[in-house]
Parts: sequence; structure tokens; C-alpha cells
Amino acid sequence: MPEREPKQQSGQEPKQMLRVRLVKSRHGRLKKHQACVRGLGLRRIGQTVDVEDTPAVRGMIGKVGYMVEVLP
Repeated sequence: MPEREPKQQSGQEPKQMLRVRLVKSRHGRLKKHQACVRGLGLRRIGQTVDVEDTPAVRGMIGKVGYMVEVLP
């Protein structure tokens, strides 16, 4: 099995981050939507978290956009 080269830390651009806030309750929502909110790291209304800007995270935000807001 060929050995993989380690990823280089120096010279990489800093990761883009998004700040997301939960503005509506998860209770009474679809289980998949509750799971998306939990996957974003949000637990309570008004909580704000910084998440990495990836296609997966953008998909979760798109699915539960009616419960969260993306801050600048």
C-alpha cells in the first residue's frame, strides 16, 4: 500500500466561516430539520455558532433557513 503524503499546514488559506443563529424553536419540526439544526451545533434559541463554509453546511442552512439566520 503506497504511503500518503501528509497535508501541508503552512501556506494554506484560512477556512471561510459562517456565523449562524437559531431564531425559531426546533420543537414540532420535522425530524430531519431538527437533525440539521443539531448538526450545525445549535441547541437553544438565540445561540450563535461559527461553522465552516462547505457545501454540506450550506445545504443544511438551506433546508432550515426558516429557523436560522446567517450573520455577516
